[in-house]
Amino acid sequence: MTPTSHDALRSHSGAEPNGSGPAARIAVLAGPTGCGKTAAAVALRALHGLPVEVIGFDALQLYRGLDAATAKPSAAERAAVPCHAMDALDPTETCSAGRWVALAQAAIVDVHARRAWPLLVGGTGLYLRALLEGLAAIPPTPPELRAELAARWHDVGADRLHAQLAAVDPAYAARTPATNRQRVLRALEVWHATGRSFSDWHASGRRGFDGAVYVAVVEPEPAALRARLHTRAATMAAPLLAEVRDLLAAGLDPAAPGLQALGYRDAVALLRGGAAGPRDESLPAAAVASLADRLAHLHVQYARRQRTWYRAQRADVRLGELDRAAVQRLAGAVAGFWREA
Repeated sequence: MTPTSHDALRSHSGAEPNGSGPAARIAVLAGPTGCGKTAAAVALRALHGLPVEVIGFDALQLYRGLDAATAKPSAAERAAVPCHAMDALDPTETCSAGRWVALAQAAIVDVHARRAWPLLVGGTGLYLRALLEGLAAIPPTPPELRAELAARWHDVGADRLHAQLAAVDPAYAARTPATNRQRVLRALEVWHATGRSFSDWHASGRRGFDGAVYVAVVEPEPAALRARLHTRAATMAAPLLAEVRDLLAAGLDPAAPGLQALGYRDAVALLRGGAAGPRDESLPAAAVASLADRLAHLHVQYARRQRTWYRAQRADVRLGELDRAAVQRLAGAVAGFWREA
């Protein structure tokens, strides 16, 4: 396989292969968790010579200290390709599409300034849509209101607050599960602070990304993906329990936003139920096995939702398994996209 080098692209196109401005163009590699997106991004740079830099759009990877079950790029992968929009928030901070968009926009400008190619890699479709289509101009809301709603969630439970949301914003409630604490509380927060529903705000005028976009969506074979997710869950469970045990021992509130992430809330529940002792004690095999089963179930469900989401989104190319041939095809497509600049 012949690498497509930066110099070769420059000589082919007659110019440096970057956009004409800070928001000129971006490429996107999207798809469900566990489908090999990070490895493919590394291959684009390390094997095919494309000057890509990764900008992650993954809600869990934004959190510092949450590493065991977030599938962040490894140290070796980060050494092979620069990565942005990761490890940006403490677990005590609320992660939102707006915060990620601000990080992504800054990273896009930074990557273009180095005459490199921004490659957005991830699976949080809401974040990607927020960048491409724009965000509603919702004014800031009082922190004390946010704290009051969080306390009410704890006191009265998810179903009660979801019912309140359904009364004031039925459209948003219908597509938001009662268990999605962050989205339910955010929508109620906006309604209480502004008197307008979340749906109403998002129906108002928005301005999205104004440059060229190339979107590649990965659509792996479901059975093969399920098998990979089960294998990955088995390797994640013990490190996740140990990581959460250490975070709680260091004083992190079990209700912290970061600990509501996929799998983390389950680890907290196991630990608070007495599944493990102090840091120097080994983790019970039964607790590890229980969490591995739960992680596999959660990740398979999440991947199914992601596949459904991306089937309804625009794509310039749809790829199956990210094998050598698919990555080579992707490299040629991404290189061709930048030649158009």
